[in-house]
Amino acid sequence: MMFFRKPVPTFRHHAVVRLIHLAIALAATLAFAAPADAGLRIVVATTDLAAIATAVGGDLVTIDTIVPPAVDPEAFEPRPGDLEKIRGAQLLVRVGLGYDYWLDKLVRQAADKRLMRGGEAYVDASVGIPLLEVSGQSVINEGGHAHGVANPHYWLDPENAKIVSLSVAEGLARVLPAESTRISANQQRFVADLDRALVRWTAQLAPVAGAKLIAYHNSWPYFARRFRLNVLDFIEPKPGVAPSPAQLARLIAAGRKSGVRAVVHEPYEPEDGSRFVAQKLGVPFVLLATSVGSEPEAKDYFALFDHNVATLAKALGVPSQ
Repeated sequence: MMFFRKPVPTFRHHAVVRLIHLAIALAATLAFAAPADAGLRIVVATTDLAAIATAVGGDLVTIDTIVPPAVDPEAFEPRPGDLEKIRGAQLLVRVGLGYDYWLDKLVRQAADKRLMRGGEAYVDASVGIPLLEVSGQSVINEGGHAHGVANPHYWLDPENAKIVSLSVAEGLARVLPAESTRISANQQRFVADLDRALVRWTAQLAPVAGAKLIAYHNSWPYFARRFRLNVLDFIEPKPGVAPSPAQLARLIAAGRKSGVRAVVHEPYEPEDGSRFVAQKLGVPFVLLATSVGSEPEAKDYFALFDHNVATLAKALGVPSQ
């Protein structure tokens, strides 16, 4: 059982590089924080929502993001200043489905009915999304990760971003009715750009349709469905729980039998288990961005998919286009 703990010198190097990358990504989020007088103030839970809200709101809005890039929103602990962000919001946009369950407490403390569920300044971006892995009506917190309701990583399907952008546009139009025409035009432009990009992304991954993968965390069902990939299993046995040697041995045996072609990993999770499984299977370890800013290349919503699609395609042996 000591094989998993054997030190690998490159891991420390990777950790240093990752810290540098995170610093760069954190600086990039300043693009989402404009001066207070730059427009209507939108507070969003995550950088993905910030990117979509920026596209829809344009110069009418300024965006304030609560969760920094490359931080797991499911395990996020709000900071003292986050309550002040909520209190200053003119529109609040959340992921929902328990992913940002910690936001409920902040909204209650802010005591602004406009920002509460059903209020004119409240947007739950999950409304209208074709959900996967629907499992209940209540949120259960396991190991620092909130689950229940459904799989919350819906923004990793570009088609769902169209629905999110419409929800944001409707919320903005409620609080800025005089600008509804501009807001609608921005949203339609975002959708048109997304349609063009989706054709390119789909073509890039078409040669590896059906490829079997193992992932660290269950972040990828929407991405996998959109691009016809098959995520067979996960390194962590439960969300937020580190794998045991027995779990790793089981995955390696199953992966060999099934013909797994890569191990996919999230930026904010410990890498040792995923790297070990990839090494034993003789397949690539593939670090993909789960959100805008979680990798330096994923600077906006389109760059998120440019990076993930190109990285995965290259790892799976697809010739460069």
